[in-house]
Amino acid sequence: MGTITIELFATLDLVAQAPGGPEEDPEGGFPFGGWQAPLFDEVAGAQVLAAYEGTDALLLGRRTFDIFSAYWPHQKGGEDGDIAELFNRIPKYVASRGEPDLSWAGSSTLGADLPAAVREVRDRHRDVKVVGSLDLVQTLLRERLFDTLDLWVHPVVLGVGKKLFEGGAVPANLRLLEPPVASPNGVVHLVYGLADGVPTTGDMGAPDRGAG
Repeated sequence: MGTITIELFATLDLVAQAPGGPEEDPEGGFPFGGWQAPLFDEVAGAQVLAAYEGTDALLLGRRTFDIFSAYWPHQKGGEDGDIAELFNRIPKYVASRGEPDLSWAGSSTLGADLPAAVREVRDRHRDVKVVGSLDLVQTLLRERLFDTLDLWVHPVVLGVGKKLFEGGAVPANLRLLEPPVASPNGVVHLVYGLADGVPTTGDMGAPDRGAG
């Protein structure tokens, strides 16, 4: 069985809608499309490239798939050539209730039973990445169908927009897998793994808190 990693860019208030550009996801009249661009620097760029090393499949929601399929096949040899070569080569699995254009090589849709289909993808591949795709992410969070959350937190607060843990989260423990790293523009890279159990409670005033 392989692993599923959620790759997301988010603000301090955990808005993850449309980081890449104004037309990426204007749903609800979202006014801040492309909020990530002014903060993206070489350190964050290198972290993103490193995160995709070893990836052998993509798991995408319909909107993200449509954006990717219109862009990546045309970037061969360009500035983003390494990512383009990877994305164009590996299988792409699309969560969609409709009939997306699957002309992008290696693309296929998931079955109607989404959790079961995702489990099949994880059994078939070693390193599956989920990019963007907030609606799909909500399902994966709810079903605990992920292994790692790879999160880039940006030093902006938007106050509006779709949030990472909005509507799909269930109580869960996570563990920090790597020390946080901040880029020159203040983007903090956090890598969490899904842990066993659910959160417990305690008393911060207890005399033995923090012991053992």
